[in-house]
Amino acid sequence: MSETDGIVETVNLAAEEGRMGFYERARDAHLAPLWRVLHGLVTAEPKVTALPAHYAYAQVRPYLMEACDLIGTEEAERRVMVLENPGLPGQSKITPSLFCGLQIILPGEIAPAHKHVASALRFIVEGRDAYSAIAGEKTMMEVGDFVITPSMTWHDHGNESDGPMVWIDGLDMHMVNLFSASFRENYPGATHPTLKPQGGTMAEVGYNMVPDGYAHASQTSPIFNYPYRRTREALDRLARFREPDVCHGFRMNYINPLTGGSAMPTISTAMRLLPKGFVSAPYRSTAGTVFNVVEGSGTVRVGDQTYAVTAKDIFVVPSWFPVTFEAAQDMVLFSYSDQVVQEKLDFFREKRGND
Repeated sequence: MSETDGIVETVNLAAEEGRMGFYERARDAHLAPLWRVLHGLVTAEPKVTALPAHYAYAQVRPYLMEACDLIGTEEAERRVMVLENPGLPGQSKITPSLFCGLQIILPGEIAPAHKHVASALRFIVEGRDAYSAIAGEKTMMEVGDFVITPSMTWHDHGNESDGPMVWIDGLDMHMVNLFSASFRENYPGATHPTLKPQGGTMAEVGYNMVPDGYAHASQTSPIFNYPYRRTREALDRLARFREPDVCHGFRMNYINPLTGGSAMPTISTAMRLLPKGFVSAPYRSTAGTVFNVVEGSGTVRVGDQTYAVTAKDIFVVPSWFPVTFEAAQDMVLFSYSDQVVQEKLDFFREKRGND
């Protein structure tokens, strides 16, 4: 970065040398001239930091299995390989605001109970018959299920199957840390006591009804497992009578059934179906978005990068990079982004097509 980068255009650069003494004295008083940094702070378009990236599951999975040989869940607490954005190395960020990792639990293992301010989503990539226990209620998890851990909620995970279980961990921890608002606690035991029978929450709120006297103070959806079998059925039914959106195909957003708003207050989540042969119009938005291919295969172009993607692959579309999709087969994509936060703060912008 040059000495003049960011200085407002009205500043007389020839006169700047004579101001250096003033700037040095101001620095000692913890003051700085805005006119020397303004253009770098308030940019004409989103500043590129995160870059497009593709994480082929076939290449990532061997690292997960090797990690199982090197460290157990007791020592690691959460055996997770972080998906680092190549533009943000060493920061544990997939986008400037979001975390993405792949967690693996082997048969018989338990990821011990803890809670933290950061909200988390789990999206199941591989395996069966593992569980998450959220606030004392266990839910079994299958591939394609979307599971929520709300802020400051006790949670532990276990694998009761005979094979490895892998899921995406998506967290808003970087938003939390931006505000210096992070807290966490470990539970005294490995697992939290069971307080509600499995399926209890779904019975209370999962059928477009709530029982008398039901109360839910959190902004997060009370439903904490959105099963893939129901999501897939909804997409299939939608595709029978609606035309696909030219940019998104058949996209459905996960919602809080009590409010109709986002299932999570800080992370937007969605599932979309792109029929075989579908070619999308270009789309860009200020929301940094992480995608996982649940079914099918195709081609994704992000900026000037083109990726051939298949089931279980993960890729990221950073803010304001144009993206297009081409489905070689019926392709189902899960996504999560920071769009809901941007909408609440009136930040969000999008551009459809080539206009």
